[in-house]
Amino acid sequence: MASSHSSSPVPQSNSSDAFFKKEVDATKRFRPVQSLPDVCPKEPTGNPNSLHDSPSLVVDQQRWTIYHSKVNLPAALNDPRLAKRESDFFTKTWGVDFVDTEVTPSFYLPQITKEHFALYQQEITPREKVHERCTNICTPKDTFDRTILHTHDKSRTDLEQVPKIFMKPDFALEDSLTFNAVLPWSHFSTAGGKGNRDAASSKLLQEKLSHYLDIVEVNIAHQISLRSEAFFHAMTSQHELQDYLRKTSQAVKLLREKISKIDKVMCEGSLRVLRLSLTRNNCIKAYNKLKLMATVHQTQPTVQLLLSTSEYVGALDLIATTQEVLQQELQGIHSFRHLGSQLCELEKLIDKMMIAEFSTYARNDLNRPLEDDCQILEEERLVSLVFGLLKQRKLNFYEIYGDEMINTAKNVIKQCVVNTVSQIEEIDTEVVVKLADQMRMMNFPQWFDLLKNIFSKFTIFLKRVKATLNTIRSVVFLVLDKNQKTRDLEDTLQKNSAKESMVDSEVAYLTHEGMFISDAFGDGELPAGAADSASQRNTSPNSEPCSSDSVSEPECTTDSSSSKEHTSSSVTPGGVEMMIGEDMKLTDLELVRLANNIQELLYNASDICHDRSVKFLMARAKDGFLEKLNSNEFVTLSRLMEGFILDTEQICGRKSMSLRGALQSQANRFVNRFHEERKTKLSLLLDNERWKQAEVPAEFQDLVDSVSDGRISLPEKKPTATEERKPAEFLIVEGQKYATVGTVLLLIRIILEYCQCVDNIPSITTDMLTRLSDLLKYFNSRSCQLVLGAGALQVVGLKTITTKNLALSSRCLQLIVHYIPIIRAHFEARLQPKQFSMLRHFDHITKDYHDHIAEISAKLVAIMDSLFDKLLSKYEVKAPVPSACFRNICKQMAKMHEAIYDLLPEEQTQMLFLRINASYKLHLKRQLAHLSVVNDGGPLNGLVTSDVAFYTGNLQALKGLNNLDLNMAEIWEQKR
Repeated sequence: MASSHSSSPVPQSNSSDAFFKKEVDATKRFRPVQSLPDVCPKEPTGNPNSLHDSPSLVVDQQRWTIYHSKVNLPAALNDPRLAKRESDFFTKTWGVDFVDTEVTPSFYLPQITKEHFALYQQEITPREKVHERCTNICTPKDTFDRTILHTHDKSRTDLEQVPKIFMKPDFALEDSLTFNAVLPWSHFSTAGGKGNRDAASSKLLQEKLSHYLDIVEVNIAHQISLRSEAFFHAMTSQHELQDYLRKTSQAVKLLREKISKIDKVMCEGSLRVLRLSLTRNNCIKAYNKLKLMATVHQTQPTVQLLLSTSEYVGALDLIATTQEVLQQELQGIHSFRHLGSQLCELEKLIDKMMIAEFSTYARNDLNRPLEDDCQILEEERLVSLVFGLLKQRKLNFYEIYGDEMINTAKNVIKQCVVNTVSQIEEIDTEVVVKLADQMRMMNFPQWFDLLKNIFSKFTIFLKRVKATLNTIRSVVFLVLDKNQKTRDLEDTLQKNSAKESMVDSEVAYLTHEGMFISDAFGDGELPAGAADSASQRNTSPNSEPCSSDSVSEPECTTDSSSSKEHTSSSVTPGGVEMMIGEDMKLTDLELVRLANNIQELLYNASDICHDRSVKFLMARAKDGFLEKLNSNEFVTLSRLMEGFILDTEQICGRKSMSLRGALQSQANRFVNRFHEERKTKLSLLLDNERWKQAEVPAEFQDLVDSVSDGRISLPEKKPTATEERKPAEFLIVEGQKYATVGTVLLLIRIILEYCQCVDNIPSITTDMLTRLSDLLKYFNSRSCQLVLGAGALQVVGLKTITTKNLALSSRCLQLIVHYIPIIRAHFEARLQPKQFSMLRHFDHITKDYHDHIAEISAKLVAIMDSLFDKLLSKYEVKAPVPSACFRNICKQMAKMHEAIYDLLPEEQTQMLFLRINASYKLHLKRQLAHLSVVNDGGPLNGLVTSDVAFYTGNLQALKGLNNLDLNMAEIWEQKR
């Protein structure tokens, strides 16, 4: 009980002829205590001066205890009677700065942390474990030592057990000090409220005194046995004994008369006191029951007061406590027969109010301005609502938040479009009513800024949703942690109860053997379980749980029921402290499933933002707007969308594929348009190409120079120089000169644009590789048709395809072949390993280009071969020397050399003329065989030798062919 002996209003009397007497002026003895405002009506108070001199039931009940404080903390702090909010004593007296002043930490005191005690803990922990193990193993030996002592000197030890005060010659119970030493008054006080413990102490004192008496009697009997002679002497005095008996009879008669008087004077009054005490206890119980009924009667007004301050958890706790009291303490009360159903209806009403309040909170939280502020709106209110919903098992409340997220996402896009349209003067909102039509009237910069604004709003929206959902999940995890702690506590209590049952069995055995508990256990060694069990067994059956002082505790019976609902304090991540009760009966599976659903709701928020963004993009792409973007604009758009996708993945922790899929779809369309535009451009260039060597502008030379070390990147546009650089005749690539046509220069730039687009948009790498392969194949096939197939005669109007056209075409193909390995490496670095098989397209293209180059070389040889066949077929061995045929052949060879020398490298020129020379020797040998000219040193042989020498001299005189091994001896047939 909350009260103690010292706080009892009944004074203790020191006189031996009085029982108790209440003080006349109780107000002077006790200072009145001012209680906090209470929702329950006050009990009737009485005037102590007008009552009898016995303990007053009404007056004693007015003492304030902690059980009177039933008002909630917010109501106490928000006192409407105050004119303004007052601070505490210090701020009111010394100003606001007094509290906010921070004490500067001392520079002389070091900062002590747990790490300073780590070494000590490591050293002391093994010693402590050894000490505890030894303590558990060793058993107390006091019992055995006491038994050995009794056997050695029993008589002396028995007398030493009796306190020395009984042996004093001046021992007299009339002395107050002696009386208090022998019989402490605390053992006989029944007004303190200690109950079973006092009764047990009194009985233990009685047993000790009886034990001392037995010791004295045994020693007296021992002394009598030592004086047996005197006893036999008494037996011999028979007459004297009869006189003693007669006197004894008279004394007995007198004693009986005195006992009868004592019975009338003392016993009857004491029994009457006991009957009055029992009646008083019954009145106390009835009063407490009435007071509990009065408290329960105020439940509905209190609940309404709590609901007016949005204290849903407190209202639900009050309803649950009241229903439990109605079922246990006030069961069968006729006046409360409808209160239970009324409380159930009120609880259902609270459920609806909480759901409506949560819906309002979600709407206000999501619809507030989307600025950079991502703080949680009214976190205490949110935590209170979530606790209340969890207490009522309304586990689907997160669906309300999900519906509000969908509506908010729609409103975000709509509001952004309205704000942007209102700032554009070119859009007449009166003529164009629909927002979609107004949005389609924007140009790309305006629409891009709008999309960027929408993405930034969605990012803040997702951060705000994540903060709110994290707070809700933290509340769920707090409840889950509380459940786990409760289970651990129950397991611990079960283990302790098992240990107590073992101790009880030991105590029962000792009692059965006739040993005292205080003798079996040494002083201070009595286990707590044994002490409690012994005190419960020694408690008198008439002792009541509520003593006379319990009248001052109006919630005496309520505490017994509400004490089962323990609460623990928990703090949310935002610093909001909440009290979690054990009546939140949710299983771990339900709480884990709810936490997963809340996390899934965050993923859904990301999906909602992506879906709304996709719809916004599709609405703008209806008129083909996105497909008409140039590469720079689309790259800018792609980077913006990729950034938003990465931000949402970082916030929500999961990928959303809708916006990424829409970006991929638009990227595919962009790739198709990008490829078709450049393929069409290339086709037009080829159709207008006259296959003449073109000058190389400086910007194209810079473009080629930027491709170094296998890295492809478009050079930045430089500001126009004061002196413009003149175009070069050849394109210098890694020290080699390439004569090209204008189409190939533009093709190289187009190829670099493909590679640069892959760097800007990695998701289209595979598509770009396929398109680039198609473009290179198209150039190869189309150039073959125009040059080798002589298609340029009809398309461009060329008169003929010259050897210079063929050589220039071959050199252009060689330039493209030079860049194919670099392009392959560029794409290989950006492909996944499983996509490396697509690189085989470059191998096929390289083979096709080499075949095309070989065909051009063969075509050049074939031209000269037909010339040799035509000229040498008419060759006749006769004077003059050199003959006209050989002069014509040398002239054509010189023209061929002049056409290709500046276009092809020297090595290729030499290889080509070696093949031409082999064709020449073949035709000459055939003609000589036809003319029957042999190498016999005759006149005809001399003429032929002179013509051949003229041919060899002219051919070797050409630039770059002076060291060419012609081996003209092969024109003669070998003799068999």
